[in-house]
Order: sequence, then structure tokens, then C-alpha cells
Amino acid sequence: MAHLSEEIPGDERGTLLLFVEAQRTAIRESLAGLTEEQAASRPSASELSLSGLLKHVAEVELSWLRMAQQRPNEIQRTAETWGDSFRLVEDETIPAVQAFWEGVTAELTAFVRALPSLDETFPLPEAPWFPKGAKVSMRWMLLHLVEEFARHAGHADVIRESLDGTKAMG
Repeated sequence: MAHLSEEIPGDERGTLLLFVEAQRTAIRESLAGLTEEQAASRPSASELSLSGLLKHVAEVELSWLRMAQQRPNEIQRTAETWGDSFRLVEDETIPAVQAFWEGVTAELTAFVRALPSLDETFPLPEAPWFPKGAKVSMRWMLLHLVEEFARHAGHADVIRESLDGTKAMG
């Protein structure tokens, strides 16, 4: 988890990246020691599984990165494939999804570190949940990723405790 002693002085991008990484770590650690079958199980009333959460957060991070870069997202979900973003399908495995997420994480970190300023903005796409013509800053995006990952780290903790009584987060 992020600690104040690790805070990076000056530009807050290092501190924000540290908090994003702390939440990523909590999600990754929730899968430690589990088989593919255990990680795919849904031991609570929720439809969520640990491997599904892993895939979802990796795709969410990629989506925000591509929006910030103003580049097309190579993973396009439709109403028909939305559910596949919450479960491993076909030959997908936890190690493969983790490797994919590590690549996205490295790319996002390099992108953020290279920005002239976190005040840089990018437009949000047309969607019912975004205001028409809205733009957000890179800072906002990083804070949103902290929020998104923290929410799912909490889900992961409950799922892991339901599976075997292990606490996923420290």
C-alpha cells in the first residue's frame, strides 16, 4: 500500500502513480496461490470472480490510457461482449491476463511520466454516463483509476475471504 514515507515531493504524478499501484497490488495479491478454477469461482452472491475482476481492471486501465492518448482502443466491447470483460474466455489464463495488465501498466506509467503537465486534458467519448463535450485532466484520470481499482480491490477482498478465509489486502 502507499505510505506517506514514500511520497514523492514536487509534481504529484509520482504520488498518484504510487496510489494507483497500491490498488493494483491489492487486486493482484487477491489471486495469490489460487488455481484458475478457484479464481474463476463466484463464492458470494455477486457474479464477480477474482479472475474476472483482474481482466476487468486491465481492460479499464487500457481504456482510460487510450482515451488519454486519444488513440483507438484495441479491445472494443459491445453489449454482447460486455460480460466477457468480467470472465476469462476461450484460452485466456490468469498469467496471460496478468502479463497483459503489466504491459498496460508500464505503458500508462511511461505516458504519465512523459506528460508536460497533469493539467493536460482529453475529451471523453460520447456516452450516456459522460456529459456531452466533457474533457478531463490527466490528474482526474489517475484519481479515477485509484477510485476504480480501490472499489474492485474491496470486491476482491470479500471474494477471497469467501473462498478460503484469506484476507487479500494487508
